[in-house]
Amino acid sequence: MEIDGKTKVFCVIGDPIEHTLSPAMHNAAFEELNLNCVYTAFNVSRESLKEAVEGFRALGIGGVNVTIPHKVAVMQYLDELSEEAKIIGAVNTIKMGERLVGYNTDGDGALQALISRGADPEGRDVLILGSGGAARAIAVTLALKGGVNTLRLVGIDREELQKLASDVGKCTGAEVSWGIFTDESKQRELEKIDILIHCTPVGMAPKVNDTLLRAEDIPADICLMDIVYTPLETRLMKEAKKAGVKVIIGGVDMFVNQGAEAERIWLNVDPPVDLMRRVVLERLRR
Repeated sequence: MEIDGKTKVFCVIGDPIEHTLSPAMHNAAFEELNLNCVYTAFNVSRESLKEAVEGFRALGIGGVNVTIPHKVAVMQYLDELSEEAKIIGAVNTIKMGERLVGYNTDGDGALQALISRGADPEGRDVLILGSGGAARAIAVTLALKGGVNTLRLVGIDREELQKLASDVGKCTGAEVSWGIFTDESKQRELEKIDILIHCTPVGMAPKVNDTLLRAEDIPADICLMDIVYTPLETRLMKEAKKAGVKVIIGGVDMFVNQGAEAERIWLNVDPPVDLMRRVVLERLRR
């Protein structure tokens, strides 16, 4: 595609940003959809965030993705927030226009990954392991849109878990329970669930041999999603395979689907999700 005066520019901001896979993924989608759009990455420091957002508005940037460490701080410079972004308290996608609107597509990415991989959470009992930003985004979206039967949060930070369960319950009307994850409690927690979503950084490169659960801990009849995508197959996923789990979903699916949701928000298109996934997997395997 030739870049000209009509080309619409999209981007991701973060610090650091050098290793982002988003430009490869989105540019492949734009090309496939024959759109006169280009996607790039900008390293933006915390101190420059306000000026960067003002610059995007002035330049008529088509749309922006936001990653660490700006997902919370960027909210104060926007005109409006989606319902999910308000409850989650973080933004990863900005729709540009007369008003800058902040969205959070992380939870949608997880929900679409579950549905497309044969683990639709509707009417099922879901356990989220972790209580950080990703756990929060996924919990909010599952409570709002997932139609889950029960939603339970487990982790090691009592205060964070309590607040997250309370926030999600209060803002969505869903019943959310929580518990502390220990060697003693893990078997009990996994007994009556259909879907386990792992939302901690345990097992992420470089500590690829770390895992919170081993094969003997994991029931064979659950579906498991690990949102970590470096490595592509985490130790937890390997342990789940050993345990006989049939539906095992890696973090790439969530990453690709949150990106696809951003394109829907910006351009009202039907993104080529399979192509986007292929491009990301090719990059990660290099």
